[in-house]
Amino acid sequence: MATVAQERIIPSTNTLVKYDNPVLVTKHPEKTPKEKSGKKSACKGQSSPVTADIKRETAEILNGILPPKEWEEDGQIWTQFVSSTPATRLDVINLQEQLDMRLQQRQARETGICPVRRELYSQCFDEIIRQVTVNCAERGLLLLRVRDEIKMTMAAYQTLYQSSIAFGIRKALQAEEGKEDLIATAEELRLQKAELEKTVAELRQKFDQAERRSAELREAEEKKHNEEIQFLKKTNQQLKTQLEGIIAPKK
Repeated sequence: MATVAQERIIPSTNTLVKYDNPVLVTKHPEKTPKEKSGKKSACKGQSSPVTADIKRETAEILNGILPPKEWEEDGQIWTQFVSSTPATRLDVINLQEQLDMRLQQRQARETGICPVRRELYSQCFDEIIRQVTVNCAERGLLLLRVRDEIKMTMAAYQTLYQSSIAFGIRKALQAEEGKEDLIATAEELRLQKAELEKTVAELRQKFDQAERRSAELREAEEKKHNEEIQFLKKTNQQLKTQLEGIIAPKK
């Protein structure tokens, strides 16, 4: 049978959710009275009596929402169930103070993404669900749906963020690979440019040499042509003089 530990009580100090004292289990965790469920409970008012069936069903719902903790120490199995004690106004005030204190102690960031702040607020929300479920199981189950929807949305955002990170890394690696290819292509183009500049320089040198030879040949041809013209003019003048000398005596 399970017995409540008398000498050693391990309080839950690492969570804002209120738990009962740990229970020592001799061999294996026995099934708690939550197995016997009665009809669905209605929201309890302060004046309505609390029956055993309602208590059992509330404990069952609480253990479904916030599963009991279980650990093994020194060969003994310990179980700790969530508390089913109704919360008072003072408990809510203490919860707020504990939340503020732990946010400050663990140096949670006030803005932006902060896993510490998210964890503490999640614990605070679980404790609020516990307090509401004790008084009205239906409201607690409705808050459970809200909590699960928030967790599902956060998980979707986290998956999307991780996918975007992986996509960005892949694109960065592709860009690095493309960068190496572009660097190799640029180096090859620089070599081709140097070869082409060298070819252009050689062709320009040959062109200048051809221009000089052409100018020299043209100058020589013009000089020769002018000499021939001068020679022909001189010969023509001599022939003209001789012809006039021949024609003049006959007159």
